[in-house]
Amino acid sequence: MKRKRFVKIASLVGIGISLLGTYACKETKKENVENSEITSTASTVEPFFELSLAQWSMHKMIREDGVDPYTFAEKAKNWGFTGLEYVSQLYNPELESANYSEEAMANFVAKSNAEAKKHGMTNVLIMIDGQGNLAVSDEAERNETVEKHKKWVDAAAAMGCHAIRVNLNGSNEPEEWIKNSVDGLTKLATYAKTKNINVLVENHGGLSSNGELHAKVMETVNMDNCGSLPDFGNFCIERKPNSWDCVKEYDKYKGVKELMPYAKAVSAKSNNFDADGYDTGIDYVKMLKIVKDAGYTGYIGVEYEGSEISEEDGIIATRNLLLKAANEIE
Repeated sequence: MKRKRFVKIASLVGIGISLLGTYACKETKKENVENSEITSTASTVEPFFELSLAQWSMHKMIREDGVDPYTFAEKAKNWGFTGLEYVSQLYNPELESANYSEEAMANFVAKSNAEAKKHGMTNVLIMIDGQGNLAVSDEAERNETVEKHKKWVDAAAAMGCHAIRVNLNGSNEPEEWIKNSVDGLTKLATYAKTKNINVLVENHGGLSSNGELHAKVMETVNMDNCGSLPDFGNFCIERKPNSWDCVKEYDKYKGVKELMPYAKAVSAKSNNFDADGYDTGIDYVKMLKIVKDAGYTGYIGVEYEGSEISEEDGIIATRNLLLKAANEIE
């Protein structure tokens, strides 16, 4: 990370984290926490990564509270981030109604670029959802899915992003899933290469959350612009029928370690925090050591999904935890 960028982050964040517990507990009064309220009380080292914000952290604000998704850049800057990770489905009301027309996509790109430039932010990637299944067994459907993703590759290129994030939904039979995934990814990455865009796969449920199988797909595709996006928390490989309750989870630390050799982005998932500001389900120090040991120095995106505190407070708590944990790595 460039020194001036670290200074910028440090000045916004404070990194001392003395107030983590202030808004980490459910019983705490839920107030918006301003960056200026966070003061540094501990010596720190420059983090080995840069901070980005996954827009999904704001999905309740946007869907339930009516927050304009195009305020993403402004809010992310105020919360102490430098990078933006867009989520395609949060723009669906306008894009779907226009059938993702060339004009509608161009408008999305222009407005997003204008806001990023206005607030001095970096467009990092776009997370793509709802555009079909890249690992489906029906080849015609798989090819159609590749075609639907191409417009997002074009948008990412026009926004100066380095990647799009895709999902590998489809077959639930391991060997068939691997074969389908390799085909879909190879076709999409071949197109994306002409636009200088990376195609990244997140562990996002089903067989994609099996780190060993996911890594095998990456190894088999073997393209320099096709990689992984390890998420600290998305390792549920089996849920109860018609429910989000997980009944079988892959070892998250093993999974991240298996995916890091192919990583071109990393997602710091968070849900609930204890009184000291640590995530109650993920050991962030252990996770960051895995990431650092892999030689990764790019953006780590905050993706808060909890409900015990507000999205804004959760975003800030996760940001602070990342920086705190980075200082605790031995």
